[in-house]
Amino acid sequence: MSLEEDISRILGPEKVSGAPDVLAAHAGDKWYASVLPEAVVFPESTEDVSLLLRYASSMNIPVTARGGGVGYVGGCVPVRGGISLCLERMNRILEISPEDGVAVVEPGVITADLQREARALGWFYPPDPASRKECSIGGNIATNAGGPRCLKYGVTKAYVLGLTVVLASGEVVECGGRTHKNKTGFDLGDLFIGSEGMLGIVTRAILRIIPHPEAFGALSASFPQFPLAAAAVQRILNSGHLPSALEITDSFTLRAARAYLGDSALPSGSRGHLIVEVDGRQAAVREELDSLCALLEECGATDILRADTEEKAEAIWQLRREFSYSLKATGMTKLNEDIVIPRSRLVDLVEFCEAMNRETGLDIACFGHSGDGNIHTNIMVDDYADPEKKALADACVDRLFRWVLEHGGTITGEHGIGLAKAKWFREAVGEGAFHLHELVKSALDPRNLLNPGKMGLP
Repeated sequence: MSLEEDISRILGPEKVSGAPDVLAAHAGDKWYASVLPEAVVFPESTEDVSLLLRYASSMNIPVTARGGGVGYVGGCVPVRGGISLCLERMNRILEISPEDGVAVVEPGVITADLQREARALGWFYPPDPASRKECSIGGNIATNAGGPRCLKYGVTKAYVLGLTVVLASGEVVECGGRTHKNKTGFDLGDLFIGSEGMLGIVTRAILRIIPHPEAFGALSASFPQFPLAAAAVQRILNSGHLPSALEITDSFTLRAARAYLGDSALPSGSRGHLIVEVDGRQAAVREELDSLCALLEECGATDILRADTEEKAEAIWQLRREFSYSLKATGMTKLNEDIVIPRSRLVDLVEFCEAMNRETGLDIACFGHSGDGNIHTNIMVDDYADPEKKALADACVDRLFRWVLEHGGTITGEHGIGLAKAKWFREAVGEGAFHLHELVKSALDPRNLLNPGKMGLP
């Protein structure tokens, strides 16, 4: 009996597929690596997941969980074949309770859908990955995803109150609950957040929601030099402002955006750019925008565009969302590294990248979340299929990560480790922490069946 037939017998034929097109669609994510699974399973309940993992454990079959499939590090690539566990059918918002300040969801819920449903009730789920219209809550939990608003509101971890998790053995475990404070034993739920599906499969999440701000406002400011934009970031925060988002962009990204969107999209003399978003009560937002406009002018900003309403602010954000598409429109391969550096190193990072560009000829685009130092550093390669150019680009990534670690940073802020960054993981966390990862993995998944081969672990 084949694997597909076995699973059909356990879960029903409608929940498993071995069709070539389905296998191909579940072989990878947005990273370049892909491996065909032997079967794709579509569970519809915690019980389905538990039954499947009991079977997989008894047969020693690897299982790789998959959310929206929009990751950048090969986190859902089934490197050892086996089963790709697609959670897209577990997509119900089970409850939104303003009274308790919680939402209860299944892992396949799309992040933007939860935000929309919460908003309709006057409530707010802040984590906002750029892929929020495609990414799932389960994937967000697996990578501890962030986004622009994490400066003020924090990343996914700050909103997870409770989890239902199925372990490799098929055992179902409840971690946390629906209370906003809980110090009962070890914080086991946190263990699964950011674990990339290597320790257990999340089948339900209880999430914290907060009252939706009354108003949003935003500023778009151009600078003649990137260091002026970076200095403005420090001035804003040192002046007592805490924007909901604070995004910075370098000159290469701006040139690509003008080429993609037209010359009118951004001033031609702009070599640095900031987006500042604030939220709160309407009067407070207006007052803060007044203060920030004056401050940005003092910092050397030109062509300041002000948005006093959420609708106008969205137009500014649309420009920011086009940056990644603008880089793709260059026709080059974009190696998107989501490194994090101390905020004081923003200028140093860009200068390092410019020096590497002069040395190698490879363009490097830097943009992202300046408020928390999470800068998307994109190494642009015109022909990544060329072995020599690939080797050169890979060497640049290696140099970038080494520089980041030497300057007190981290190699990933929100994308995770997966396959793409596995070779640097041990160095990034240190020998002691790496050993602890091995111990935790072996304790919860002794047969190494859940998403094996990731994070540099066996």
